[in-house]
Amino acid sequence: MSTPTSFDYTGLRALFINCTLKRSPEISNTQGIIDLSAALMRKQGVHVDVLRAIDHDIATGVYPDMTEHGWQTDAWPELFETVRAADILVIAGPIWLGDNSSVTKRIVERLYAMSGLFNEAGQYVYYGKVGGAIITGNEDGVKHCASNLLYSMQHIGYTIPPAADAGGIGAIGPGPSYLDPGSGGPESDFTNRNTTFMSWNLMHLAAMLRAHDGIPAFGNLRQAWDKGERFDFQANPEYR
Repeated sequence: MSTPTSFDYTGLRALFINCTLKRSPEISNTQGIIDLSAALMRKQGVHVDVLRAIDHDIATGVYPDMTEHGWQTDAWPELFETVRAADILVIAGPIWLGDNSSVTKRIVERLYAMSGLFNEAGQYVYYGKVGGAIITGNEDGVKHCASNLLYSMQHIGYTIPPAADAGGIGAIGPGPSYLDPGSGGPESDFTNRNTTFMSWNLMHLAAMLRAHDGIPAFGNLRQAWDKGERFDFQANPEYR
């Protein structure tokens, strides 16, 4: 069986975006699970950044810089440099009314705003990067919220490994949250197992992509398509 020493993750960068509705320094239950995954990655030599989105003046919209579209300020263009530098992106947030938080949706929209940029290979900017999701709350919907995030991330170019999500919810309805004393959240074997599997799979896939210079740059170059390259595509195959 392989051991952690069989792999080299040094030089990889991971970014966790915490989409809690609570400003610092208020306790974020989402941060509790982020801390578990981040600690595991740091132990393997991964550089980890954590961003609490609500602490920053991130404008609403789907353009790269919303100050060009009527907003007075927009922290996103500067924050995006950390996103762009990360090999691994984990979007983490709570469930409200059975869905992702408003902050989570704003982050997805702003990621989408940058998705028309290109990487050094001429592919869309998120190609060669991997994505995961963490969900918390005290109402049902972990899989629904995670599936929405993982779909959105792959659609704009992220590669999603197996078991790329983790979450923790308490009893449905009013009750203790993940970090509350006696909640049982930190002791949940299900949450701890899924968080561990997610963390390792994100690192494995990021290292594999790094070793092979990302996704091959053939069949997925927008500029080449616009210039007439069709990558063996036949619009009207004769067998029809």
